[in-house]
Amino acid sequence: MKTEALKKIIKEAVREAIQEELKEVLLEAVKAPKAVVTQPIQESITSPTTLTVTQTPKKSLKEQRQSYLDIIGETGLNMNSTHAQGFGNKPFNPQGVGDTTSPNGALPSGEVNMNQIMGLMTK
Repeated sequence: MKTEALKKIIKEAVREAIQEELKEVLLEAVKAPKAVVTQPIQESITSPTTLTVTQTPKKSLKEQRQSYLDIIGETGLNMNSTHAQGFGNKPFNPQGVGDTTSPNGALPSGEVNMNQIMGLMTK
């Protein structure tokens, strides 16, 4: 007997067995008595409280955009090269060739300790 014919026979047998099992499972699920869960309903009456919400006036899209540009401009005016020196007490000092853009590039070797990470998060 060829292997393809054997595979076909096995597939049909498995398919029939699965269909029979599914029929039985579905019939059991339909015939099974459904459990009714009853829970007492408890009502809690609370007095309504009024909350005063003050809404800030909505800015137009143009005003929002200008606000962001103002913030970016102020930040740029106040920053200088000393702000980019490093994290915590250790200055940023890359070692060797830092080729991170090519397909074979890699980050510089070294480790970052938790104090440096925490220093980033608190700033």
